[in-house]
Amino acid sequence: MLSAFRPPLFLMSALLWLLLSVLLGLYLLAAKAAGWTIVPQLRVMHVHMALVGGVAQMIFGALLTFIPPLLMVPFVLKKTRVFQYLLLNGGMLGMLAGFGTAYLTLVGYAGTAVALAFLLLLTDTIEMTRRSLSKSGLNLWFYGIAVLALLGGIGLGTSIAFGAFTPETVNLVRLAHLHLNLIGFVTLTVVGTMHNLFPTVTNTRLYSDRLAVTSFLTMPIGALGMVGGFLLVNPWVLLSAGGILLVGGSAYGWNILRTWLAAESRLSLPVLHLLCGTGWLILTMTAGVWIAWNDRIAPPVFSIGTAHLIGYSHMALVGFILQTIMGALSHLLPVILTLNRVTSQKKKRPYLDSLIALTERGKWLQLAALNFGTASLVGWGVSAGIFGLQAGPTKAFLWASAGLLLTAVGIFIAKIGLLLANRPPA
Repeated sequence: MLSAFRPPLFLMSALLWLLLSVLLGLYLLAAKAAGWTIVPQLRVMHVHMALVGGVAQMIFGALLTFIPPLLMVPFVLKKTRVFQYLLLNGGMLGMLAGFGTAYLTLVGYAGTAVALAFLLLLTDTIEMTRRSLSKSGLNLWFYGIAVLALLGGIGLGTSIAFGAFTPETVNLVRLAHLHLNLIGFVTLTVVGTMHNLFPTVTNTRLYSDRLAVTSFLTMPIGALGMVGGFLLVNPWVLLSAGGILLVGGSAYGWNILRTWLAAESRLSLPVLHLLCGTGWLILTMTAGVWIAWNDRIAPPVFSIGTAHLIGYSHMALVGFILQTIMGALSHLLPVILTLNRVTSQKKKRPYLDSLIALTERGKWLQLAALNFGTASLVGWGVSAGIFGLQAGPTKAFLWASAGLLLTAVGIFIAKIGLLLANRPPA
């Protein structure tokens, strides 16, 4: 019973939440294109299913996988893993129930449950650090900062749910809550992991340790500055913090690009997904700095509306986060399944090769559909600002985005099913 609560269970549960979130998001896109009435709670449920049930739980499982090897200590099965799993998924269900019934107090308690799961993970990591004989690396400190940012973001979110802020300030606090979770937690965790994962996937060494240190030092400062800018209602702090974040992100992106150029294995599906995800991260950061600068101009050069912000946010949510998850799982799942299913050293390599061949099927269609689908969603936001929501070009962008993203996700889910069904020969 206890052995079931290993990292793969967290990863597969997160994948299920992501799938449900994507399907709900595609419904919301189709409903907007068709002019249907949309229940407002569905949007916030879609976002939290993706970020809490999906991304946060995916990172939880990844941290359980990566931290013991980094500290050179064995993975230990604990009874608290069952409790953590129930806290994450029970908390997610509580959020959905709270948002669906407009009972925000329940949302606050559910968020506290998710925070407790990560707090237990943090205490486990501190205990492993004390037992470790190796020196803690920068990326482990990066993970620690990311988890602290998550706890701070959840703290702001639960405070909103419990009604701790006035209507005049709640929107700014909500933005601080969102950016603490997206930048402070998700982005920092991905960047910290990619400095180890990308060289492993490309079978080469990282291009520059100095660029990695630059990213580790600047990106947390930029994330903290952005949150402070929202809470202080100071656009100049926001703009400066965005610039610092872009410097760190550019150092990270250049490091990944040069690592890719020096690698022998450049065109596998996991490598290309991770590379494209990095590109979307840099585009998102650049667009964020431009939006902050645009808001300082009176009158602004370009009027930013809700559709633009949806397109901008999904550059990060789909182009960067979802694509990075797809790349990481395309690499990790064959390895995990091989280690769990095959004991013979001679049979591991052939079985792993067969699973890798499955993930590579239709890779160009999968890559094109995901990236052009993300670009079409951005195009929809721009077109909505220029021509209006009901204009022909706007609807064309929206339907194209929905079809392309559904194709990409459908191919990926089908591959996951094939991987799970492909058993080694007796």
